[in-house]
Amino acid sequence: MKKYWLLFVCLVVMICAACSDDSSKEKKSEYRVVYSGEIKTLNYLKTSETNEFAVAANLVDGLIEYDQYGVVQPGLAKEWSSNDDATVWTFKLREDAKWVTHDGKEYADVVAQDFVDGLHYVLDAKNESSTAWIATVVKNGNAFFNGEMTDFTKVGIKAIDKNTVEYTLETPTPYFLSMLNYVCFFPVNGKFIEEKGDSFGTTRENFLYNGSFILDKFEPQNERVLVKNDKYWDKDNVLIDRIRYKYNKEAATVAPELFLRGEIDSASIPTSIIDEWFKDEKKKSQIRQTQNNFYTYFYALNFNPQFDAEYEPENWKIAVNNKDFRKSLFHALDRESAMLTLEPYNPKDLLSNTITPKNFVNVEGVDYTQLTPFADISNNDTFNKDMALQYKEKAKTALAGKATFPVKVLMPYNSGSPDWANRSQVVEQQIEKLLGTDYVDIIIEAGPSTGFLSEVRKPGKFALLEANWGPDYADPSTYTDPFTVDGTYNKPELAEGYAEANGKSKYQNLVDEAKATIDPAKRYELFAKAEAFLIEEAFVIPYSVGGSGYVASKLNPFEAQYSPFGVTAEKFKGQRILEKPMSNEEFKEALAKWEQERADALAKAAK
Repeated sequence: MKKYWLLFVCLVVMICAACSDDSSKEKKSEYRVVYSGEIKTLNYLKTSETNEFAVAANLVDGLIEYDQYGVVQPGLAKEWSSNDDATVWTFKLREDAKWVTHDGKEYADVVAQDFVDGLHYVLDAKNESSTAWIATVVKNGNAFFNGEMTDFTKVGIKAIDKNTVEYTLETPTPYFLSMLNYVCFFPVNGKFIEEKGDSFGTTRENFLYNGSFILDKFEPQNERVLVKNDKYWDKDNVLIDRIRYKYNKEAATVAPELFLRGEIDSASIPTSIIDEWFKDEKKKSQIRQTQNNFYTYFYALNFNPQFDAEYEPENWKIAVNNKDFRKSLFHALDRESAMLTLEPYNPKDLLSNTITPKNFVNVEGVDYTQLTPFADISNNDTFNKDMALQYKEKAKTALAGKATFPVKVLMPYNSGSPDWANRSQVVEQQIEKLLGTDYVDIIIEAGPSTGFLSEVRKPGKFALLEANWGPDYADPSTYTDPFTVDGTYNKPELAEGYAEANGKSKYQNLVDEAKATIDPAKRYELFAKAEAFLIEEAFVIPYSVGGSGYVASKLNPFEAQYSPFGVTAEKFKGQRILEKPMSNEEFKEALAKWEQERADALAKAAK
């Protein structure tokens, strides 16, 4: 009996152990995707390419991070403070953050000197950091980068003690916290990077980790695998255990089918097959719109035309300097018709009546686009047939004997973008039909597929152009700067009749006044006033925000960390894998709920 009893006990133990193993395996979660764009480096201090710092953002933490509503949270810094004019910022580091090697072994504590060493690397011009320009916000950063100063101790960063780092900035920068969301402000272990030299970031072994994940496998053009970092200071909030990226040069084409077969957990659904998915109820239930991003799109009217004589640049210059002419184009553009070339199902969801998109920044829970100087513009469509025709008649009267009609309007597009080409034809036909070919002659011209920015937009070889801009930090100045005297867009400061007593344009003076104001509420109100002026005078025609297309995904975008800038959008921390993909109806309900919760969270944070 004892013999049989021992056998029975052993059997039970083995069964329980097996059950335990199975249970633990079930708890392990893996997120799988395919990709076609290979990364060339893991060196986050050097790269500015999204697919490269997207990986690094999950391997290395910065001083701060964001919650799912866009409220700043402690990261490697547990607390911080600034002086009254926001030129000196002091950060106290947490004491439980560790650098670990590729095999998860502790290498060193994360200390204040790591941030000094990281910034030193970025601002050393020989390292050719692509994000150094952001880091020049620190005092003497630009001078050091340009070689005008060689003593780095005079640059505005220092380790006060092991766990305190202090930044001194060139000018008052109340939005400095948001700039810390860029990789150029991330730490590096000085000893390690000196030891590795140029090989730093070339392999998973030549890299140190202090973030949510460790790179378990890195085989270019085959596979890369991220696994949860068990030494991570906030590991309880890392809910995905493994992220598997599988290389496929046809990833964009094959991903939808792989998703349907259950082989991957996320896939973008191309416009070419979206109809097929919408007509199939099972497929339709698995796709949703992508969350809008913060690239803003607008039509720029050029006040400094540099195009060929055949397109009559001088005649355009006379016309565009007439406000009534600009307003006729402003109200004639049917943006919804244009957007149908990109988003045939929910075009209005992408339209924007302002340059600064909603959900970017707020004042005590009130969205920036709803501030007093801005609200009427934000909430009203610019397309108005009657007003367009009224302004047309005013312009013809004002320009009689000065400009020749029809006014030639050169509107180039990037030949590498089929959607842009189609949209240009729609805009040409729509505006000419409304305003008449006796008034304007919209000339669409195919520009180069590569180098369009440097060959067409920057040199000013356009009259009217669809352009875009993305934010660099949490301040409205990031959207007003492109149109200032130092900006590279359509030079509205050259518009006639807007110069003020100090020789600057009215718009420039409005922006300068806003920049000189530290208090966020007053500062944002002044920036809103400046942007409202830009739009009301029809120097630009707001069009849309980015975020077109549909995705099938087992991730809930509203669980992710949220920020319109920096690396936050690339992080997997806080996200979990859903049992089934979110449908578009579920997405819209969740979006409405999230927007309300975000407003409440931001209002609470402002108190």
